[in-house]
Amino acid sequence: MIGWLEAVVLGLIQGLTEFLPISSSAHIRVVSELVGWEDPGAAFTAVIQLGTETAVLIYFRKEIWEIISTWTRSLWTPALRGAFHARMGWFIIVGSLPIGALGLLFKTEIETVFRDLRIIATTLIVFAIILWFADRTARNKLTLEKHLSFTHAIVYGFAQSLALIPGVSRSGGTITAGLLLDYRREDAAKYSFLLAIPAVLSSGLLELTEIGEGQAPAWGPTILATIISFVVGYAAVAWFLRYISTHRFTGFVIYRIVLGAFIFLCIALGWISPMPS
Repeated sequence: MIGWLEAVVLGLIQGLTEFLPISSSAHIRVVSELVGWEDPGAAFTAVIQLGTETAVLIYFRKEIWEIISTWTRSLWTPALRGAFHARMGWFIIVGSLPIGALGLLFKTEIETVFRDLRIIATTLIVFAIILWFADRTARNKLTLEKHLSFTHAIVYGFAQSLALIPGVSRSGGTITAGLLLDYRREDAAKYSFLLAIPAVLSSGLLELTEIGEGQAPAWGPTILATIISFVVGYAAVAWFLRYISTHRFTGFVIYRIVLGAFIFLCIALGWISPMPS
């Protein structure tokens, strides 16, 4: 069961890491194992992501309102269908389909096999290398308004679905895809955050039904962790968007590789068990 101290720590970790390309779910899983806490589970992780996703809703509130209102009006007003915000509504819907389908298909594996720390360490390192390659080769010139298409939205969507495996990182996967498609770093990150909204909200709301039941975490600590993740997450998304406008992802790449190697070392020395307790 999740205690109050665990809720505070895990809420901070979620808020700090959700929007950075370093995988929040991996950090929650690894930290819990290192300090001897039981694995909080996929349900707890999904629910506290509602806090960080609320931060995105507030941070991008004006743009989200424009997308929702323009897309809705375009359904019966043909003249609006070519507008950027109307098209963005469709791009987010289409881009959300892969993770929705794969999340349902592999729900059991997500809650069990994929939480193996050996898999997490491997994905941290492998996708760090892919992010480094994308960051070094990207032309950093395309914008969402002029160049985003249904094909690109699908590519982004499948990249996001890789984050069903802890260690990949939702933002890391989608930003990497954007860089490989030659989008500007800021635009790749922005679409990554907007695209995550349907997936995170639906996953979190679905897992709400499991909170407080059986061996699942209790409501009190879960709510506390969610609130903390919201406050910290809002500051993190604002900082991250400013940072990547002038910096490459090299620091995050190095961090991911070091963390992955550290996890392998801890497993080899017997300090932690690779499978959830």
